[in-house]
Amino acid sequence: MTNESVVTTDTGAVRRHAAPPSGTPWHHAPGLALRGGLVGMAESVPGISGGTVALVVGLYDRLLTAASQVVHALRELVQGVAQGHGLRPARRALRAVDWRFLVPVALGMVVVLLVSLSVIAPLLESQPVIMRSIFFGMIAVSVLVPLRMMPGRFRVPDALLVVGGAAAAFVLSGMPPAQVTDPSLWYVVLGAAIAINALVLPGISGSFLLVVMGLYVPVQEAIADRDLAFVGAFLVGAALGLGSFVKLLHWLLEHRRQGTMAVLAGLMLGSLRALWPWQDADGGLLAPPDATALFGPVLLAVAGAAVVGAALWWEASRAAEADTDATVPADA
Repeated sequence: MTNESVVTTDTGAVRRHAAPPSGTPWHHAPGLALRGGLVGMAESVPGISGGTVALVVGLYDRLLTAASQVVHALRELVQGVAQGHGLRPARRALRAVDWRFLVPVALGMVVVLLVSLSVIAPLLESQPVIMRSIFFGMIAVSVLVPLRMMPGRFRVPDALLVVGGAAAAFVLSGMPPAQVTDPSLWYVVLGAAIAINALVLPGISGSFLLVVMGLYVPVQEAIADRDLAFVGAFLVGAALGLGSFVKLLHWLLEHRRQGTMAVLAGLMLGSLRALWPWQDADGGLLAPPDATALFGPVLLAVAGAAVVGAALWWEASRAAEADTDATVPADA
């Protein structure tokens, strides 16, 4: 077995190159932490999926692979202890994880998520039209990412999957929020197990799922109050949910990538409903109050789209340069 890594670019091209013996170089850590922070920031905003941002910033495939490897290592640990095989299989599985990639991304994600919960959430409450307009433009352009990552040509079955994914996300994002004042710990575990899947599923917002289940405010309060029992139950649920779903999604991307990317694009498209600038208190869609009220939100949406578009262009240019360098002979 050769020591190589596979990288899928945003254009859908697959590049294979020799993997460094020790994994990702440490000098990549600041950039990885920054991109992980963007994913964490997205998870704090109801209506935006961390998986969507992971796609845009080029972390998605590697993050899903690393998460799948960690889940495999944990299963090896449990089976090794239960069956008397010792810790050797788990240690071997843990050595396969690219920790120099995963640790900076996870740290950036967690730190920025905790900060964003106290910064972005108040902005969404005080300036909902402005904030949703910006995010609407950003996510609308991001729909191009999974479409460009398809390994084959876009065909009619893919279009049907996009429509199906969009319809599912549209209905889900229109569900009214539940009112839960004092959730039980088992409900917290269940809610976390469901919401955490949005971290690896573009188009579905984990924060929005928490809102629908009535857990968004209780989670914020538990973090602020350092309620260890609540936070512990949430982490247990997140671990259970991630462990049960990440392996399935990883398999789908390995063996059914074309259709999976079509569904992800549809989920992202349908999730735009949750980011429509004008909504009532229950998330119902409203028309703009008048024609003049359109100018500011449209301008902000275009600005948000331009930021993401520029980032995608830069990433595509960098990937093209890397492909060109890889094809140039060493003695040229």
